[in-house]
Amino acid sequence: MITDPFQRLGLDREVLTVSQLNQRARHLLEDVFPQVWVEGEISNLARPSSGHVYFTLKDAGAQVRCALFRASAARVRQALRDGLAVKVRGKVSLFEGRGDYQMILDSVEPAGDGALRLAFEALKDKLAAEGLFTAEGKRALPSHPQRIGIVSSPSGAVIRDIISVFRRRAPQVELTLVPTAVQGRDASAQIVRALELADRQGFDALILARGGGSLEDLWCFNEEAVARAVAACQTPIVSAVGHETDVTIADFVADVRAPTPSAAAELLAPDSSDLQRRLDGLQRRLTLRLQHLLAARQLQLDGLRRRLRHPGERLRQQAQRLDDLELRLQRAIARRLQSAGEQRARLDARLAAQHPERLLVLLRQRLEQLAERLPRAMHAGLRERRQRLEAAVQTLQVVSPLATLGRGYSILLDDRGRAVRRAADTVAGQRLTARLHEGELTLRVEDQPAAPANLPLPL
Repeated sequence: MITDPFQRLGLDREVLTVSQLNQRARHLLEDVFPQVWVEGEISNLARPSSGHVYFTLKDAGAQVRCALFRASAARVRQALRDGLAVKVRGKVSLFEGRGDYQMILDSVEPAGDGALRLAFEALKDKLAAEGLFTAEGKRALPSHPQRIGIVSSPSGAVIRDIISVFRRRAPQVELTLVPTAVQGRDASAQIVRALELADRQGFDALILARGGGSLEDLWCFNEEAVARAVAACQTPIVSAVGHETDVTIADFVADVRAPTPSAAAELLAPDSSDLQRRLDGLQRRLTLRLQHLLAARQLQLDGLRRRLRHPGERLRQQAQRLDDLELRLQRAIARRLQSAGEQRARLDARLAAQHPERLLVLLRQRLEQLAERLPRAMHAGLRERRQRLEAAVQTLQVVSPLATLGRGYSILLDDRGRAVRRAADTVAGQRLTARLHEGELTLRVEDQPAAPANLPLPL
């Protein structure tokens, strides 16, 4: 264990191992910078499954790697993302395994969006408002391109990956590299000139490609001049800048965005094996179609050959057909006559059934029956009415006032013919009429009794 990281090496040329060197450097950094605040912009943010967070903190001139372990990351409330300006606190250390200089963080605080991210969003909003991102302005990619221009750096793996894809899938396609710088101060101007040059060469499509990198590395593809050069191209452009997670302004303006340069090549490279299979299928379909067409024409020819006969044979056939039609006509006339005769017989039978003499016979029989039934019906009706009348007379006699008079009662009537029911309704000297069962008596009231008398009913 090194007790003094500042101890100089011995004069006897002490030789350290790599591990010893990195260990001494780590102790030196941690002792000199045990706690420090640094402000910068987050880039290349990574979140592995371990829960730790790794990113690069940078400014306009330099960058430093940072590690935020899981326990400290759990205390950070701000959602970290690329382009976010932050203030971090931690110790400066060294990762001995790779010899990487880094900061071990225990606190991260937001300091606002980084300048590059703000410039990116401002340009994006500006170009979107001008309509450079709309789908209506996008050009369709050719299905079978013959000449393709590649605007990229002549060095690096990007051009090799694109060539490899085309050699495997479509070796017949002609590829032309339009070289340009894809990083650095002069990169945007070179990209603009390369696009203008490639657009005049009559390519079927263009690929604007670059490998992955940080936001600063890809910034030339976020310049307004590059975006407008892409929009001004008449040739369809596939943008393949950076990795799948990298997004640039050029991606939004291009006709199609590919996640990687290899994917861009696959979009434009028709698979030769697929084309061969399609050609084989079309050839089989064409052969079958020709076979079917020849078979149909042969059948048609055979039919015409059978129809092409000697005129005498046709006359014989027509004569035979005429005889057949004559026999059919005779049979039809015979059937028609037989049917007409049967129909006439049915009509005669119906007419005989409807003759007036038969109807008169039926009506005469009906009249005789009614004449026999009329006396019986009259006697029965009279007998029924007589019985009903006798019953009504008996009922009337039961309820008649005359029956009451027959039992010895009488009815007193005043001079108006109204029945007298109470003695109080009479006055002395008043004349009354007493109606008896047989006849009437004229009476005069002598006086009025003071109280009504109870008369005994006759037995």
